[in-house]
Amino acid sequence: MTAPPDTWTPTTTVELLTAFRGSDLHDLCDAAELAIDDGGGFGWVRRPPREAQERYWRGVLAVPSRSLLVGRLDGVIAGSAQLVRPPPNNEAQALAATIRSSFVAPWARGHGLARQLLETAEGAARAEGYTVINLDLRETQTAAIALLHTLGYVLWGTHRHYARVDGRTIAGHYFYKLLDDTPDDSESAGRT
Repeated sequence: MTAPPDTWTPTTTVELLTAFRGSDLHDLCDAAELAIDDGGGFGWVRRPPREAQERYWRGVLAVPSRSLLVGRLDGVIAGSAQLVRPPPNNEAQALAATIRSSFVAPWARGHGLARQLLETAEGAARAEGYTVINLDLRETQTAAIALLHTLGYVLWGTHRHYARVDGRTIAGHYFYKLLDDTPDDSESAGRT
């Protein structure tokens, strides 16, 4: 016997993807296209050709300094985030990792996947010894901005000419979060 539709609870998971299996690549492209159509693309304003997108995702898996985290809703990839490490020549900023290209397809929103993706990326960064995590996004992504605030991210700057979408200039916001208990030096800057 199956449960009545009003008692169905979807299963959400987040995992590090190291290789595509089954329909993963297809599902990831589908989810990304729907996010792009909804204005939550991660740089893309219009859907790229499927072949270009497939090359992009395969390339992400091939770059050693990037980790691809995927969020699944009932086993189907519905979103992703990338944890990006600083290059070896950037010793001064070796303390900080960056979250890039985070999105959840519209059909999968409201189940906590965005939060799970961010928290998993933070956990991975913390496990690798990073003490700061950075990210940036368009000002139009209000739900994501609200989530960042609830997770303790600090807005440190706004770039008024961050992106151009459909002929309109859109501002972008820059956030950071400390991943350890070290006091934030910026809070005491200028105090003696």
